[in-house]
Amino acid sequence: MERVLTIAGAAAQGSAGIQADLKTFQERNVYGMSAITATVTNQSRTEKKIFLRTIEEIEAQLYTAVEKVGIDAIKTGMLFSTTIIERVVTFIARNKSPYLVVDPVMIGKMGSQLLADDAIEVLKKQLIPLATIITPNRLEAARLLNKKIPETVEELKAYAVQLHELGGSYVFVKGGKMEGKAVDVLYDGESCHIYETEFVDTIHTSGAGCSFAACLTAELAKGVEIRDAIEISKSYVYYAIKHSLSFGKGVGSVQPAAYRLFHNSSQ
Repeated sequence: MERVLTIAGAAAQGSAGIQADLKTFQERNVYGMSAITATVTNQSRTEKKIFLRTIEEIEAQLYTAVEKVGIDAIKTGMLFSTTIIERVVTFIARNKSPYLVVDPVMIGKMGSQLLADDAIEVLKKQLIPLATIITPNRLEAARLLNKKIPETVEELKAYAVQLHELGGSYVFVKGGKMEGKAVDVLYDGESCHIYETEFVDTIHTSGAGCSFAACLTAELAKGVEIRDAIEISKSYVYYAIKHSLSFGKGVGSVQPAAYRLFHNSSQ
């Protein structure tokens, strides 16, 4: 069984981050491991919402994964600080895996800032150049390029090309609803490929980006070619959103098991 490591924040409500990644790894039949960088909470009892783990603890988790199990692919999510990014980069450089999926998590669905301002340049200069593929949404793409949020497919394509200049092998920009459909763009260094799916009109999308990147990581670890891996991951997340879960308290969660439960019945 392929071995996949996620390095990301934990979402206390269970919808995103480490929790979404591990659920997705299980659904995609790979062995999932995690290194938790922080815990994100959204509750009324404490003013503080993000609790960072110590560098010592983060490194201990990373080296436990590589020493006790081994790694076929790595996904990064919420890293938050310059120091954490630098240590993760050092780990990846010393323990190379065939695939690295970088999800440049910056803003949570609940509005939490998940990447410190001074860490953006470190992310761009040190981590992204190591990536097999980066998977920003259009807000993150704009933040990485210090530009306005793209509003058209042509702008999405232009942003994907510019992000490729940061050094990653592939860029996949998630556009969300554009021109009536859900539109994403892949740039492979030579040409752009457009992906369109039906737009699901719901606010219950917490964990969608994490789940997409986790599914992509799992499929790459299994040796699936990148464009096929993207198609699988898009379908996986489409069903997860279409059959999302609402708990009656704000933004609900995508459903990790939805592809398994509903995909075959829709054929």
